[in-house]
Amino acid sequence: MKTRAFGSGRPVSLFSLGTMRALDSASQMAAVLNAAAAAGINHLETAPAYGPAERFLGEALRQTTRKASDHWVITSKLLPGLSFEEGQRRLDQTIERLGCSHLDNLAIHGINREEHLDWALVGDGSKLLDWARNSGRVTQVGFSSHGSNPLIDRALRSQRFTFCSLHLHWLDPQRLPLAHWALSHGIGVMAISPADKGGRLQAPSPTLVEDCTPFAPLQLAYRFLLAQGISTLTVGAAVADDLQLAARLAQEDGPLSDAEQQALLTAQLRQEKRLGQEQCKQCQACLPCPQQVPIPELLRLRNLAIGHGLTAFAQERYNLIGRAGHWWEEQDASACERCGECLPRCPHQLPIPDLLADTHQRLVASPRRRLWS
Repeated sequence: MKTRAFGSGRPVSLFSLGTMRALDSASQMAAVLNAAAAAGINHLETAPAYGPAERFLGEALRQTTRKASDHWVITSKLLPGLSFEEGQRRLDQTIERLGCSHLDNLAIHGINREEHLDWALVGDGSKLLDWARNSGRVTQVGFSSHGSNPLIDRALRSQRFTFCSLHLHWLDPQRLPLAHWALSHGIGVMAISPADKGGRLQAPSPTLVEDCTPFAPLQLAYRFLLAQGISTLTVGAAVADDLQLAARLAQEDGPLSDAEQQALLTAQLRQEKRLGQEQCKQCQACLPCPQQVPIPELLRLRNLAIGHGLTAFAQERYNLIGRAGHWWEEQDASACERCGECLPRCPHQLPIPDLLADTHQRLVASPRRRLWS
């Protein structure tokens, strides 16, 4: 598999093995790890917050014939807000669980609020990151974020981090300008869950399958991001077969072909036709909402449900609102009080309160537990 530069660390494969799903046993993790090696993957992404993932991965690494220090580039994480002493203890526990002499990459797991970034820049987190690097325990430091674009922009420009993990998706490209800026300044960029969080593209709707013909939706999504220059895309594999597409795309890092571009355009045009004059263009002009309703994000889910038949995915995301803390939105469409402040701001003259009510009616369902909570 081809590799790309990743900040100031070692190059990483086009695809990374995310370890948040192979959690039944160390033997399951070992099978997935072997499949990743066979596919040419060299980058492993894990975290203490992923249940037993680090422990199982450490056991699997000890079983493999490939030495961790020679082949695997390993990224793990620490949650923000830890004291300096607690952060030291947890980092050493991570390195011990993985059985490594050091970590290639340490990410702050979820810079989702301003206080998280302040912790990393001027608080105990800053002292912790300096200690981690100066002691030789960590080669480079980065962050993941589910936060706002301004917050991510501030983190990228802080000169503290040399890699980042962001939600970058074909069907939600709003963070691509941030990724392009990062890449142009030598900061590595990893796309978080481009399959599942990108629309459950591993199990797409029949409508989206038809829209993307002759390509599979997930293949188009992967190729879209690789053609944008994204350093590496995560694959959260539970079984070896989950890595088959990544293996097939091991050399596919070039520009989009004419056929791929046509398929992407066809999918876009079909979505626009189905939504008609009710399509939210994601311009963000409607914000801020006095009730803190995340209007563009909610209407994006409506776009996906109506435009590509991704109702199951949209319902899943919608019904996590208010149940995932700072990892996701906190207000759903029912919080709209029809004050009308958004209406004159919308350049497309959308009836936003009506569309929010329709979104809630379409998507509200019994809430589901998020993967990590």
